[in-house]
Amino acid sequence: MSTEDTPDKPEKEEKPDKPEKPEGPGKPAEPTAPKAEPGPQPGPEPGPGVDAEPEPESVPPAEEPGRPAPLTGRQRLLSGLWPPRLTRAQLTVALLLCVLGLGLAIQVRSTSDTSALRGARQEDLVRILDELDNRTKRLDDEKRRLENQKAQLESSSNQAAEARKQTEQKEEQLGVLAGTVSAEGPGIELTVSDPKGAVEADKLLDAIQELRAAGAEAIQINDVRIVADTYFSGSAGKVEIDGKKVSQPYKFKVIGKPQDLEPALNIPGGVVQTLEKEQAVVTVSRSEKIVVDALRPAKRPDYARSSSQ
Repeated sequence: MSTEDTPDKPEKEEKPDKPEKPEGPGKPAEPTAPKAEPGPQPGPEPGPGVDAEPEPESVPPAEEPGRPAPLTGRQRLLSGLWPPRLTRAQLTVALLLCVLGLGLAIQVRSTSDTSALRGARQEDLVRILDELDNRTKRLDDEKRRLENQKAQLESSSNQAAEARKQTEQKEEQLGVLAGTVSAEGPGIELTVSDPKGAVEADKLLDAIQELRAAGAEAIQINDVRIVADTYFSGSAGKVEIDGKKVSQPYKFKVIGKPQDLEPALNIPGGVVQTLEKEQAVVTVSRSEKIVVDALRPAKRPDYARSSSQ
C-alpha cells in the first residue's frame, strides 16, 4: 500500500501540565507571582548637571495699561443712580406733582382753623350753636330797645322830660362801660393760676375778647378795670395791664349772662383749653351777684366832640 492510502493517525492529545510536586515532603509550593502589566515607563532621571523642567503655574492675567479696574457691585449701583438720567416726560410729571403737593398744603392750612370743630363732640357743637343763637337774640333785643326809645320820644307829650330821662339812663350805661362807676349783677368769676409763669399777656387779652363777644358788660382783673382802651404788655409771669403790674393768680370778675359767658370760655380750642396747654389751672364759676368796683378816672377828650351839637 502506498503511503497516500494510509489514514492519518490522530495526533497525540496534549495533556495539561501537572503541578510540580514540592521538592521536599511537607513543603508547600510557592505561589506563582502575577504577571506585571505593562505601564508607562518613567523617563530617565535627570543627571546631576541637568535641571528639571518646572511645572507651569497659573499666572493671573496682567492688566493692560490704560484699562480701568473692574467696578464692584456697589459702584455699579451708584453709577446707575447718579447722576440721574431724566427725560422730558419725567420732568413734566415731577413738576405736576410739586404743584399738586403745594395745592394740598394750602388747602390743609386753610381748613386748619375748623379742625377743632371737626373733632368736637355733638354736645360741644350744640352748645356752640346755642351761643350763636343767644348772641343773635341779644342783638335783636338791643335793636328793639332802641326802636322803643325812638317811639317814646316821638309819641311823648313832654319830649324834653323823656329825652332827659333817657339821657340819664344812657349816661349810667356809658359810665359802666367807661369804668367810671361801679356795677353789680349776675356773671361769672374766672381764676387763672400760673405757677410756672408761662401765660403770656396775649392769652389774657384773648380771654377778654372772648368775654366781650359773649356779651360781657363789665370786666375787672384783680384791681384793674377793663375798658375799651385797656392794653396788655409785659412777658410771661410779668403781665402788665395799662402799665400796672398784675400778679397771678389772675381773677376775672365779669358781669353778664352766665349762660352765655361760661360756654364761650369752654368751647373746643377756646380760652380754657389754650390756657391749660400753657400748664395753667383755670376755674370758672357762676354767680348771681358779681361786684365790679374798680374805677377809672373820668377823662374829657381833648379833641372829640359830640356830632349832635
